[in-house]
Amino acid sequence: MFGQKVGQSLTLLLGLSLLLVACGSPEDKTSKSGTVTIMGVVTGKGEEELQKALAPFTEATGIKVVYEGTNEFATLLPVRVDSGNAPDIAMFPQPGLMADFAREGELVPINTFMDTNQLSDAYAKDWLNLGTVDNKLYGIWYRAFVKSLVWYNPGAFAAKGYKIPTTWDEMMALSDKIVADGGVPWCLGMENGNATGWVGTDWVEDIMLRTAGPKVYDQWVTHEIPFNHPEVKTAFKEFGKIALNPKYVVGGTTGVISTPFGDSPKGLFDKPPSCYMHHQGSFIAAFLPDNVVMGQDIDIFPLPAIKKEVGAPVLVSGEVVGMFNDTPEARKLMEYLVTPKAHEIWAGFGGYLSPHKQVSLAAYPDDVTKQQAEILTNAKVLRFDGSDMMPGAVGTGTFWTGIVDYVGGQELDRVLEDIEESWTQK
Repeated sequence: MFGQKVGQSLTLLLGLSLLLVACGSPEDKTSKSGTVTIMGVVTGKGEEELQKALAPFTEATGIKVVYEGTNEFATLLPVRVDSGNAPDIAMFPQPGLMADFAREGELVPINTFMDTNQLSDAYAKDWLNLGTVDNKLYGIWYRAFVKSLVWYNPGAFAAKGYKIPTTWDEMMALSDKIVADGGVPWCLGMENGNATGWVGTDWVEDIMLRTAGPKVYDQWVTHEIPFNHPEVKTAFKEFGKIALNPKYVVGGTTGVISTPFGDSPKGLFDKPPSCYMHHQGSFIAAFLPDNVVMGQDIDIFPLPAIKKEVGAPVLVSGEVVGMFNDTPEARKLMEYLVTPKAHEIWAGFGGYLSPHKQVSLAAYPDDVTKQQAEILTNAKVLRFDGSDMMPGAVGTGTFWTGIVDYVGGQELDRVLEDIEESWTQK
C-alpha cells in the first residue's frame, strides 16, 4: 500500500498531466473560424454514428465539426474549462454536471439566441425543465434511454399462457404464478465493477415515482426530504419483495449481487427459461445475444403503476448538449441539433431514442424500439435518473453501495441512515 505522500505525489502528477492535455499547444486555444469543437463520452461505433448524424450540418454550412470522445469526460472537462480551453459544445451524460457549469457562469443560455417556440415545438416541458438552471435554458437533449421497461420473451409467455400485467399487483401475481409453475420470475443482476449497484437504484427510483409520486421524488433527489424518509423506506422495501425473495430471482441474493448486469437478461432465452421478466433500460438491447430478433424473441411492456392516482411515470436517462463558447458556428450547430434531422439519422442506427417530439416513429428500425419511443414521447410525467441528479458522493457512491448492502442482508434502517449521513457530510 502506498504511503500518504506517495499518493499525494501521484495525484499531483495526474492533475498536471490532465492540465497539459487540456491546455494543448498555444495554437489549440485559438478558435478557428469555420470550425466548432465538441466533447462527449461517445466513442468507437457510437462516434462514427455521431459523425454521420452531423455530416448534413457540415454539408449545408461548410462548418467543420471536430469531435473529441473520452471516457474521462467528468475529469477532463473541468480541467479544460479551468485552463481556458473549453470545447465549444459539450454533450453531458449527467445534467447535474451541466448545471454546475451553468451556475458558475461557464455556459451560454440557449434561449438568448434561439426561438422559444422552436424549442417548445421540439421538446416536451419536462425535457426543457431538465435542461433549465435558475430559470434559464442551458441544455438541449439529443439522446435518451427509457428505464421504466420490463423485457420478456413472447414465446416463453405464450407457452405458459402468461398475460402481460397492467398493474403492479398483476405483475406480482404473475411472479407468484411463475413460482408455482416451477419457474423463476425475475432476471436480476447488479454487478458492474466499480459501478455495482446502479441496477438496484434504478428499481428504487422507479418504485419511488410510483408510490410517492413525482413531487416527493423531486424532493428526495434535491434532499428536501432525508434519505431515510418513510417514503424512501417504502420504495426500498417494495424492491426487497423481489430482490430478497430467493424464489423470485435467479441465484437468490448472491446471484443478484454477483451477476453482471449485461448477462442477467440472457436467462430469458434459455430452454426452458431460467427467468421470465427483466426490468432494465432501453440500452440493454446492446447486451442481448446476437441471434435475438426484436419483437420475436424479445419484447417489452411498461413497468406498471402501483397507485392508480399516481400512474406510471417514466424514468429516463440521457445526454444533454450545452454551449461553452458563444461563436456563430456553435450557435448554428445548436440550432441544427434542435431540428429533427440529426435525431432521425441517429434513430435509424438502432439502440437510440430521441426525446425530440418531431422525430417520426418510422425512423426507428424495429417495432420494439418504436414502442420505446412511443413510451418516451407519450409520457405524461417523466423524471431523470435520481442517482445521476444527486451529489456524486451519494448518487454514484453510497446509494450504489447501500443498495448492495441491503440486498446482502444489512438492516434497512442502517443502510438508509448511512446514505443520509454521507449526504450531510458531502
